[in-house]
Amino acid sequence: MSSVPEIQTQIDLLRHGEPVGGRRYRGQIDDPLSDKGWQQMRAAVLGRQDWDVIYSSPLKRCAEFAQELSARLALPVKTDERLKEIGFGCWEGRTPEDIRRDDPFRLENFWRDPINNRPDGAETLASFQARVSAVWREICAAQAGQRVLIVGHAGITRMILSLVLGSPAEHMFRIQVENAGLTRIRLRGQGAEALPLLVFHGRPPATD
Repeated sequence: MSSVPEIQTQIDLLRHGEPVGGRRYRGQIDDPLSDKGWQQMRAAVLGRQDWDVIYSSPLKRCAEFAQELSARLALPVKTDERLKEIGFGCWEGRTPEDIRRDDPFRLENFWRDPINNRPDGAETLASFQARVSAVWREICAAQAGQRVLIVGHAGITRMILSLVLGSPAEHMFRIQVENAGLTRIRLRGQGAEALPLLVFHGRPPATD
């Protein structure tokens, strides 16, 4: 009697490229991609057609590229509000240099301990973790055995990696995520017993 093949699910996380206005803490500000950002995103997926479905943040810097890719590859695209970036409160729209002018150690303190050094008005880490873990579980269940692309944000990639690796959510800002950086996770099995494996992070290897 032959054994039942193990279900494997491939989930790729693609951060958006550079938005109009360059590097700053955007959070949920809805800036579109710059020309450079479009180039970065197109280069990141060049020659790749190994997905069955695309999920996207509704923010323009993700959704507009996801729609273009969906049309080119004839794939369904699903937007989900829970895939938005973490809200940065009073930091939204400000550059790192601007924030450091107020306090040279402000950003480093936040990266080390985002729970106790949260910007005024920012989304709590617990709230962010709850919404990302919920949508992550739903995607894993709905797309079991398929190849999924999630077009999202640095915070989304960081939080999903924290969930996959079992690391504390408050350490998520220790993970660097570049513009148009691609991360691959493979799930072996299905449901609560599925084993998540980090295949690569940041840029794909020459052969994957």
